[in-house]
Amino acid sequence: MTAPVASGRVLATLNADGSRRWIRPKPSHGAHWRQRRAVAYALIALYLGIPHLRFHGKPLMLLDLPRREFTLFGTTFLPTDTLLLMLLGVSILLFIFLLTALFGRVWCGWGCPQTIWMEFVFRPLERVLEGGWAGSRQLDTHHRHFHTGRIVKYALYAVLAALLANTFLAYFVGTATLAGWMRQSPYDHPTPFVVMAVTTSLVFLDFTWFREQTCLVACPYGRWQSVLLDQSSLIVAYDVNRGEPRGKPKDNAAVARGGDCVDCNACVLTCPTGIDIRDGLQMECIHCTQCADACDTLMTRLERPTGLIRYTSREILSGRARHIVRPRTIIYPAAFLLFFGGFLYTLTHRPTADVTLLGEVGGTPFTANADGTVTNQLRVKIANRTSAPQTYRVSIADDPGATIIAPELPLTVAEGQNATTSLFIISPASVFTRGERHITVSVTDGRRLAFERPWRLLGPSERGAPKHEEEKP
Repeated sequence: MTAPVASGRVLATLNADGSRRWIRPKPSHGAHWRQRRAVAYALIALYLGIPHLRFHGKPLMLLDLPRREFTLFGTTFLPTDTLLLMLLGVSILLFIFLLTALFGRVWCGWGCPQTIWMEFVFRPLERVLEGGWAGSRQLDTHHRHFHTGRIVKYALYAVLAALLANTFLAYFVGTATLAGWMRQSPYDHPTPFVVMAVTTSLVFLDFTWFREQTCLVACPYGRWQSVLLDQSSLIVAYDVNRGEPRGKPKDNAAVARGGDCVDCNACVLTCPTGIDIRDGLQMECIHCTQCADACDTLMTRLERPTGLIRYTSREILSGRARHIVRPRTIIYPAAFLLFFGGFLYTLTHRPTADVTLLGEVGGTPFTANADGTVTNQLRVKIANRTSAPQTYRVSIADDPGATIIAPELPLTVAEGQNATTSLFIISPASVFTRGERHITVSVTDGRRLAFERPWRLLGPSERGAPKHEEEKP
């Protein structure tokens, strides 16, 4: 049996004349919904709480864009950690691919912030203030945009949008900085205030007007499913063979032909994206299981088996066994383990300090002294990666004859901070060959090597002078 062909509607949120079709889903409080609610409230608490949590004295997550520092679970990533961030990003992407290959769009229905906040905060609040889902539909029919309930709803939506925007901002500046800004006038920090105001406006616009169109139009994940899903992927689907032909509850002829679907449209009325799951797998389906809960409730009432709409796969619906082990469920985890293993190895073996060597800015490249020596200036920038203050020393590893003059050495750098110092390297003019001398700069914290890198010193070069061999250290 095949399901009826989908209507000619281009988008679920559009009417045939092109006008906006507002989706007011009727809630279905079934077993799946109760499970999703528990997950949703846990994730909401996690989202609101992460900026306030600390791990080893550092924020659990802080994305400090001005300083180009990312802190995750107490570990700070610097701009030089490009490899680490690349490995982590690819690992997350591969994990999403694997999750989709096994469980379909479980992220969209169970973990996406858009779905969680919309279906478990904003829409429930809307139904309370507008007289239930039927009340909201009636207000739409009569175009009562300035109804008291809706005005109060918009006011509360604005408060929630401000809460979400400020929480979002805390991920980038920290709670302490954000609290200080909130106690001050916006004139004292205009840029963060504008960012917060714009973010609040976007959140308010999203949950007030754009809503499910974020999933249908803006989010690319629905379009990825065409390549990420296969016949064995778990999806929310309508059992065509069992449900068709459709009939009414008292249509004994339809029941005799084996059609359990009574065409009540409960699955359509409860869908948060406005689709009909009976039309087959669709990009707009976020796998929220509301249609499954609505159908199971009615099947139970009619004393028929549940599961007409359920988590299943296209293989099972076609009468074949589902294959868990297949090429993509082998390749994805293998690649994930490779990249995530590389991330962990690189993370545990990265140096305790990030050191940058800089030559003299402006002026002459070197100074020839009257006593036959040559002076080169070197600036050393040290970023302390550890969780405790460290004292660093700089030396020339392969030129014990060189003299270092550095008033600020040894240099103490606080945890997670960086500092820059200048030093002068004095060498005999005789060690330079054709105007240069190659050395190795070593930076230690007194216990282990933190950094070692070759550096070129510049010196005098006489035209026509014979080539001198480098002195052995």
